[in-house]
Amino acid sequence: MSAMKVSAESIAAAQGGDLNALNDVLTNSRQHLRRYAEYHCGVNDVEDAVQETLIMASRRLGDLRSIEAFTSWLFRIVKHECNRMRRGWRMLTNQEIGDDIQPVITPEPGEWRLDLSRMLVALPPQYRTILLLRDVEGLSLEELSVRLELSIPATKSRLHRARMLARERLSSPEAEAGSLDSGRTAERVLD
Repeated sequence: MSAMKVSAESIAAAQGGDLNALNDVLTNSRQHLRRYAEYHCGVNDVEDAVQETLIMASRRLGDLRSIEAFTSWLFRIVKHECNRMRRGWRMLTNQEIGDDIQPVITPEPGEWRLDLSRMLVALPPQYRTILLLRDVEGLSLEELSVRLELSIPATKSRLHRARMLARERLSSPEAEAGSLDSGRTAERVLD
């Protein structure tokens, strides 16, 4: 696990009562806590454990004796929260909860590329273009605006619609397969 990018100065300022520093510390810690909680908690308890950890950390940060121990301190809190939730579930259902959590099944990278390719082909050209320029080539909104001859608000709107449509097509393979054929038919009609 990569180290959290929280500076000792930010932690010290947060301990001293600086609310902006506390917000920065908790915000920068959140993703790392989430990854750690995904390993130690049940699937449905991850977000709750992270939230409880952040709340407890914000209340108890002044009690931290050594700033260098901040990361391990947070990880101990989130692990404690996961164990507490597991015990609560066990008491609620009278069932033993084992440590053999099933792994998340994710498609292979080759399958992702194929899904992305199909989705891009199925998108209308103006949405495909803006997605490729922004997310693949990394153009800024200003550069997109100039290149596509659109205002900044229109560029943002088109990018948003393109991403929503892409998300929709990636989340429903059945719809994608149908839209692929209709997209090709529509392109032929337009040509």
